[in-house]
This record gives sequence, structure tokens and C-alpha cells, in this order.
Amino acid sequence: MDALNLTLILLISAILAVSLCKRLGLPPVFGYLLAGIIIGPNATGLVPQEETTVQLANFGIVFLMFTVGLEFSLGQLAAMKKTVFGLGSVQLASSFLVFFALGYFLALSWQANLILSGALSLSSTAIMARLLTERLEMKSIHGQRIMGILLFQDLAVVPFLILISSLSVPHNYLLKILGFALIKALLILILLLGIGKKILDKLFFWVAKQKSSEVFLLNILLVTLGMSFITEKAGLSLALGAFMSGILISETDYRYQVEDYIKPFRDVLLGLFFITIGALLNLHIVIDNVLWVMAGVMIILIVKLVVAYVSSRIWRNIDSVSLRIALAISPAGEFGFVLLAQSVSFDFIGHQILQIVLASMLVSMMVSPLLIQMSDRIVLYCCESEWSMRAVALHQLAAKTYSTKDHIIVCGYGRSGQNLTRFLEQESLMVIALDKDTQRVRAAAVAGESVVYGDASRREVLIAAGIHRASAVIVTFADTATSLAIINHVRELEPGIPVIVRTYDDTDLDKLKHAGAAEVVPEILEGSLMLASHAMLELGIPLSKVLKRIRQVRAERYHLMRGFFRGVSDENVEVDEGCQPRLISVLIMDDAYAKGKKIKDLLEGCQGTEITTIRRHGVRNLFPEADTELMAQDIIVLLGSSERLAHAENYLLQGVK
Repeated sequence: MDALNLTLILLISAILAVSLCKRLGLPPVFGYLLAGIIIGPNATGLVPQEETTVQLANFGIVFLMFTVGLEFSLGQLAAMKKTVFGLGSVQLASSFLVFFALGYFLALSWQANLILSGALSLSSTAIMARLLTERLEMKSIHGQRIMGILLFQDLAVVPFLILISSLSVPHNYLLKILGFALIKALLILILLLGIGKKILDKLFFWVAKQKSSEVFLLNILLVTLGMSFITEKAGLSLALGAFMSGILISETDYRYQVEDYIKPFRDVLLGLFFITIGALLNLHIVIDNVLWVMAGVMIILIVKLVVAYVSSRIWRNIDSVSLRIALAISPAGEFGFVLLAQSVSFDFIGHQILQIVLASMLVSMMVSPLLIQMSDRIVLYCCESEWSMRAVALHQLAAKTYSTKDHIIVCGYGRSGQNLTRFLEQESLMVIALDKDTQRVRAAAVAGESVVYGDASRREVLIAAGIHRASAVIVTFADTATSLAIINHVRELEPGIPVIVRTYDDTDLDKLKHAGAAEVVPEILEGSLMLASHAMLELGIPLSKVLKRIRQVRAERYHLMRGFFRGVSDENVEVDEGCQPRLISVLIMDDAYAKGKKIKDLLEGCQGTEITTIRRHGVRNLFPEADTELMAQDIIVLLGSSERLAHAENYLLQGVK
């Protein structure tokens, strides 16, 4: 297969599979693995297991290890040293020993046992970091413990890679070779940290002075691949050199710029790596051994869950925190695939065993989001301390609000919540703020702020906050799902209390209004309103007229400002493009279906969209009447979602519904 055909097949399969996973809410890594399974030599055979593909995938490992080194901070390590080297080392060593004992019981060779025990002991940093961030649990006690354990696991990948590369030597020389490799790695690391940092500082300073993004990018690639070349020539792995170069750059002032530049290369090559891992999977063998695969999944989850829970309890964490840590750590991780990929060329692991282990790891990773999503229920069911803590928190909240009346419940105490609270308190209004970030609540409460710990989306928390005596509820964070839950609880408990909700833009404005929100404040549209009001005042328009115009726009639910024309600069905006209202222009030609028809006669075929403007002979007519007849050369501006706009445009031009 030539390079062009290979590249096209990889790109098409990756785009389709990753898009499917995004639709299902799964991490992209599953999409790459799925693509590899489908196009690999064991399924459709579109991509054979060629040396070129494997070499490209190895570059994916190089950039993955470079990113790990880049995110590695000596300061962060010092601050978390007890969790990282204490709890992290106990958890990893214990998991490794248990898996090694199981491998010994199954009569695996010692080389295969070492590789499989190491691979199965590792967990997914990428998946857990994303899930914890989405749930706002990164700074919680269990979140910090989880990240500390995962940081140690990431560091442990380096000696595991050195170990795997040394397994091909006779076992009586293994300790000698392994010891020599570790000494070389330590010497190179000490030398690079001592001298390399100064050299890199000067090199990046010189490159930055050139003010050329191309030179800066080429320099990053040179440093990364050059360091990998040095470690490979020293008898170590390419990945170790990439890891060391990442550590060096992380200690310079160019860390975040480097990370931004390297991300496209890393993501593409990592995608290729996971496609090659998926290509290793033989579905016929997996299906024939499906019971073994399921048993493997259960062994991975149960062993790691029990080991992580016991390790955490030994480290004097309460049972609820320990169980949350165990649920997060129990699935397998992407670095397990890295270790297995490095070992394939040595042929230590039997093909059937490798297939069962790969499938078991993949399924356990797919369970990760479900375990985290259900963690609250599992912890509540299993841990008495969680019930006690929640009962105490609710009691403290109820005691604080017991004597209050006509107070305002502020949901979320981030920057917006804090600024809002200060404004309200200036008007002598009583405020009770709820927030889930324990660190923020503790710091603000010590300073005398009226904030308590509580999840405002829970019915019992709102009751404890005095919803029956409150005068209003204000949601200060832009999270539609949580806002809808709060609105539903308030409507059920106290229908007469107004709920004011903040959103990022106007995507879910109508949904929140229909749910019962008294007011919805889209921050982008409000920012535009403020810009417009200041501009009009500077241009001499009377204040009364400016205020009247702003009140009119708000009264019409920002109808004048709904939607916008998208451009290249909007491609990275983190919104759901399928739901985000946007504007497009449609030119009515002489042969267009809509020519000569009235707007009211076209409504059925343009469902879900709205004609906001007609431009005729250079004159704009905003919000035209339903009886307006369309003429040739009219330019129609449509408002709606991307999918609806495409249907409406086809209907106006061709009459196709």
C-alpha cells in the first residue's frame, strides 16, 4: 500500500469513528481504537500491519511522553510528594504484585507476566482528568488524591519502558543490564537538568526573538526528536528522551506556548498510535473468547478497586474518599497500551492472551465514564461517612438559614457569584451562596462571606437553604443541565419564586425560559448590549433613549441579537454547532422555488428557522411581514441551527422539504 492510500484510509476512518464517539459522549481514544479494529488486518484488512505504520505510531508514543514531561512540574511534585510517592507508590506496587501473582498462577512466562502486570496496573490520566474537570471535582480531596496517584503512574511508565527493552537479554544478565540502563537514565537526566535547562533557555530566547512561528515550531520538533535520538543511541528508548525534553521545557518560560504549538502533532500521531493498537485486536479471537474477556474486565476492575481502596484507607483517607479514588483508578489506561505496543516486537506474550488482555483493557476503559457518573450513588450506598457528612452539611446549612427570611439563594460562588453577592449586600439584601468547591467555600467562609457547601441541583439542599422563605434564586454558572434541574426543583417547591439564570450565549435561552426561568442572561449578548450602550452614549444619543433601546431588546428576549454569521475565528468556540443559532444569507435567483411566493406560504418548509431580514435593492427590511412577497435578487437572512438552515436553504432554492 502506498503512503497516500494509507493516509487517506487512516484519516477517513479516524474522522468517522471519532465523530461517532463525540456523539455518544465518549473520549476520542475510543474512536481511534474502533477505527483501528475495523480497518486493521484482522477485520477488513484495509490497513496491513506494515513497518511504516508501526514507525509512525511510535512517534505518537514519543509525543505522548513529551506531553507527560511537559505537564510534569517539579513544584507540583514537591507540593504533592506525600500523595504521589506515598499513596501512588503503594497503590501501583500493590496492584503490580497482585496481577503478577495471578499471572504466576496462570503459568505465564516471567517476561509476559512482568509486562502484563505493569500494563494492567496503570490507569487513564487523560480520561480521569477530563471527567473530574467536567464534574468540578479536580480540587476536591478525592480529586487531588486521584491526580497524585495518576502522576506517579505516569512517572512509572519510564522505568517500565526501560524494563521492557531489557527483557530480551538472558535472565541471568537482566539485573545487570537493567541496573546499567537505570544508571544511564539517571545520569542523562541529571546532566540534562543541570546543563540542558540553561542551554534550552538561551535557545528558546534566541528563537523567540526571530518572531517566527515556523522557526519556533521547528525548534520544538528538533528538541523533542533530538533528545529521543540521544537516548536511543545511549541504549534507552525514544520515549524516555521525549519525556526528558518535556521536563526540561516545562521548567522554562515557554512551556504553555510549546504545548499549544505541539498539540496538533501530538493529537494526530497519538490518534495513529491508537489506531495501530486497535488494529492489533482480532475480533474473531475476542468473540470466541468473550467469556474470558468479560472475566478479564472483572479481574481488572475488582483487583484495582480493592487494592486502591485498601491503600487509600491505609493512608488514612475516610471510606467515602477511598471508594471514590478506587472507582476512578480501577479501569485500565492508555499507557497500558503503550507498554503492550512496545512489547509486541519481542513476542513474549501469546497472541490469544494478548487479544484477551487488549479487549479487557478497552472494555474497562469504556466503563470509566459510567463508574464516575454513578460514583455518588455507589458511595452513598456503601459508605456511612458520606451520609454523615451530607447530613452534617445539610444541618449546618439549615441552621444558618433557620432565622433568615426573604433572602436570595445564589447558586455558585465563582467570580460571577462573588461579584453578584457583593452588589446585593451593598443593598442590604440577605444572601445565602451555595458552592461545591470545598477549598473555595472554606477560604470564603473564613473571610466572613455568606457561603456554605452544597450542591444546588439537589432538592434537599435547596430545602435546607430555606427555599420556602427565599425571595429569589440566582444561578451564576453557565451549565444548562444543572440550571434546568434547579429550575425544576424551585418550580416544584415554590412556584412563585423567580429564578434568574446565567448562560454563555443564546443557545438554550428558549429552553430555559420554557422551563420556568424568570430571566435568562446570556453573557455574550449582555456584553454586546453594554458595548452598544457605551458607544451610543459616546456618540451623543440621550441616555433615556439608550436605556429605552436596551429595555426593548431585553423585553424581546434579545430577538434583535439572536444568531450571528460564523467565520474562521469561530471554529474553536466551544459550543454545540448543531444547536447554536446562526445566520446565513440566501440569494433568491430567477429560477428559485421561493420567487414570487409570500413568506407565510414558505413557513412549513422552513420550520425551525426564521427570516430576520430581506435586502432588496440595497435596502434592509428587518423582521419583514408574513405577507411580504419574495422577488428575484432578494437576499434573505435566515436564523436557525446549522441543520435546519441547510434544509430551509434547499427548500427556498429548490422546493425540496
